Amino acid sequence: MVSALTLVCLTIATLLIAALPIWLYRKTKPRFGFERRDVIVGIAVFALFSMVIERGLHGLVLTNATTVGLLMNPAIFVIYGALVTGICEEVGRYAGMKWLIKRDPASLQRPGTALGYGIGHGGAEAWLVGVLVQLQWILYALLADRGMLDQYFTSVPAESLLRLHAVLGSLAPETAALFLVERAAAFVFQVGLSVAMWHMLRERFRFTLPFMIVAHALIALPVALYQAQLIPLLAADAVYLVFGLIVMRALRRYFLGVAAAANRAARTARAEAGD
Repeated sequence: MVSALTLVCLTIATLLIAALPIWLYRKTKPRFGFERRDVIVGIAVFALFSMVIERGLHGLVLTNATTVGLLMNPAIFVIYGALVTGICEEVGRYAGMKWLIKRDPASLQRPGTALGYGIGHGGAEAWLVGVLVQLQWILYALLADRGMLDQYFTSVPAESLLRLHAVLGSLAPETAALFLVERAAAFVFQVGLSVAMWHMLRERFRFTLPFMIVAHALIALPVALYQAQLIPLLAADAVYLVFGLIVMRALRRYFLGVAAAANRAARTARAEAGD
């Protein structure tokens, strides 16, 4: 049985993550002038490259006896998990940004383009990987509290149902806090990666895609280590909390600088027009 306090904490954490990309979109769109198209492309890229292509690749790998045997080695499992995530998402981000630039070359000179894309990409992850999954667990918890969970899963094998009960029994207020840290940090990282790639494309950096794949793989490393049972979840989330705060502060300073520069340029233009 899941306590009422745990359910309240999980619900609040889920609502906060659901609201985060929407709030940032509404707050920053008028200020930085990105297009709705930038956000939509970010959403589409994450949905296609992460939810379809990456998961399809995992499905192929995990149905092959040879590759399953290789992944029993923790080192290979960690390298595989981190690299596949980096390759799929960054190839998608690269393709999405190149399409935006091709459609509107002037977008390469607007920092808001990277912000809008990052909100879309990170917001899609927040909702598809975080909010919808968490809502599912909240529903299961409510069914369990009413004694209806077993009736709802009559066709599920008994072993799987026992695992489901075990997971529900492990839920606590701390689970909500860890979920909040993981999803908020992931959102911040996605915005940061989008800004970094936009800068590299603007500067025509030759190794943009390989660099971004490695950077994303390093970000995915703690969760891969946790999945391989090499570090505890708390350690992985502590890393994400620290680096998430660092990236968030850097992004805030960067976009405050962008806004200040735009304001100075506007004042200069008005002064010249007045002369």
